Amino acid sequence: MKCPQSCERMKMSFGLTFKSAKGHWIANPSWQCSKASIGLFVPASPPLDPEKVKELQRFITLSKRLLVMTGAGISTESGIPDYRSEKVGLYARTDRRPIQHGDFVRSAPIRQRYWARNFVGWPQFSSHQPNPAHWALSTWEKLGKLYWLVTQNVDALHTKAGSRRLTELHGCMHRVLCLDCGEQTPRGVLQERFQVLNPTWSAEAYGLAPDGDVFLSEEQVRSFQVPSCVQCGGHLKPDVVFFGDTVNPDKVDFVHKRVKEADSLLVVGSSLQVSDLARVVTAPCAGLGVLERPPVWFNFF
Repeated sequence: MKCPQSCERMKMSFGLTFKSAKGHWIANPSWQCSKASIGLFVPASPPLDPEKVKELQRFITLSKRLLVMTGAGISTESGIPDYRSEKVGLYARTDRRPIQHGDFVRSAPIRQRYWARNFVGWPQFSSHQPNPAHWALSTWEKLGKLYWLVTQNVDALHTKAGSRRLTELHGCMHRVLCLDCGEQTPRGVLQERFQVLNPTWSAEAYGLAPDGDVFLSEEQVRSFQVPSCVQCGGHLKPDVVFFGDTVNPDKVDFVHKRVKEADSLLVVGSSLQVSDLARVVTAPCAGLGVLERPPVWFNFF
């Protein structure tokens, strides 16, 4: 699959593109991003080590049931910041921290603030497009190289790139969930409802977070109106796992089964500091001997 023109001049988050040629998986350095806005959140990285590239080529070529796990680092090339990268991650640029699940559920003012900020940030966040890393993984799936893909990300970029053998471990910002009746609606539909309820409301945003959140003052959000569920009048929440919440156990079990079935794991764009993904990597192998465990390639670019 050919990457769209908007992606063609972007360097991949983990520094490599892959193409199938004569039965081998060949790594090729890709291009630097030509748009400064897209490269704004890409952390600095050392030059590619040719020997490491060869090792990765061999790892991919020998894999028969490859499971890939991706984190926020894979989407920085698409213009979405991660949390922990030095100088460019959210934690390095600001003292802001992601919203906590318990705070969102318990507090109407916090829900109002969250949705006001999300309303402002949504047009930009939803417009982000896959970069060559997302397209490469989608191509691997179509060629039968990728067995399953697990992502921590909530940006839907893997889906936009065409990945179907995919588990979004932490959900997706493009869906909205009612906390009372469980009704799901597309996030774009909610944006239209926000606009109807707030026809004259305006705010100047600054900053950007990995989940599409922007930063607004308390004064700006005070008059923002938040709609309720059209089915039951309940509170609405993006269909994602906020910090302090837990991943659905059925989803975790499903991923554990895919890990057990895999013969190799590739971790892309994650430091594994989020415990959910770390457990996904380690828990299924806890009772296995060293020779029974699938090899893991960690890549933190």
